[in-house]
Amino acid sequence: MNIIIAILIFSLIIIIHELGHFLLAKKNGIGVTEFSLGMGPRLISFVKNDTRYSLKVFPLGGSCMMLGEDELVEDERAFNKKPVWARISVIAAGPIFNFILAYVLAMIIVGAIGYDVPKLYDVQKNSPAMEAGLQKGDIITKLDNTKISIAREISSYMYFNANGAPIKVTYQRDGKVNTVTLTPKLQKNGKYLMGVYAASNVREKTSAVGVFKYSAVEVKYWIVTTVKSVGKLITGKVGMNEMAGPVGVVSMIGDTYQSSISHGIFITLMSLANLCILLSANLGVMNLLPIPALDGGRLVFLFLEVLRGKPIDKEKEGMVHMIGFIALMLLMVFVMYNDISRLFTK
Repeated sequence: MNIIIAILIFSLIIIIHELGHFLLAKKNGIGVTEFSLGMGPRLISFVKNDTRYSLKVFPLGGSCMMLGEDELVEDERAFNKKPVWARISVIAAGPIFNFILAYVLAMIIVGAIGYDVPKLYDVQKNSPAMEAGLQKGDIITKLDNTKISIAREISSYMYFNANGAPIKVTYQRDGKVNTVTLTPKLQKNGKYLMGVYAASNVREKTSAVGVFKYSAVEVKYWIVTTVKSVGKLITGKVGMNEMAGPVGVVSMIGDTYQSSISHGIFITLMSLANLCILLSANLGVMNLLPIPALDGGRLVFLFLEVLRGKPIDKEKEGMVHMIGFIALMLLMVFVMYNDISRLFTK
């Protein structure tokens, strides 16, 4: 059951991503040779309006293959024949559609069960927070100059920013805005602690306008978290062993399903939708990284074309993307090995 649910979630996220490329390609008159879900040999396929639609054996990945995308083709429908900004819109559409999917799912969740208000449900005794006068029921609105809109942003701020320096905390109590400054304490585990507890799993309903607002906050939270996590990975503050690949994600989906199914189908669907937001936003961000073979790498070459006034040599660009693809495959093997190793050490 876990694998089936994982396949459904992966398929939804990938097909929306590829649909973004597909729709913008069609909009700009670009010929799409194949639109597929999965990788490897075809299981089912049919041709309509010069496009082959395929379902392939391995339910990971997908593609929107366009005429003249990787080679020079003398056809007015070819990707390489279209204006540069049209090509940029086609490539950027995939990640953007992932963010749109995340937003739609966030609206469903926030509309159904609300958002996690950054309200303190407890303050640890003898902690910096208690010494600064913070109390149960206070609503945190800012940490230094960072606006806090949901409870998860409090722990996220501490994880990414706390370094022992004083933190200015702005909060609301009985309708009044107050500000205090506290200095987090370093714990034995190497993390800094303020001593506040805000429940990310406790949600409050909001107005129709609030649904739009907090859905955007939800998506922004996951985008910012992903970007900062990549930053930690690049700077070596997070090890490669902490990365999760397809096997790790399937395990995460399984754990989410198993932990929520006892609470009923509604809570299970909400939990899986929340995980889908994380994965869709994550895929959108990762695809925009300026890495060859990814959408971000392709966008780099297109923006270079804008600056130069002429395209980069297709053979050279193709070589760069091929090297990037091989490197990504090697990274995927490494990550999958780590995923499998973690399964046996649980």
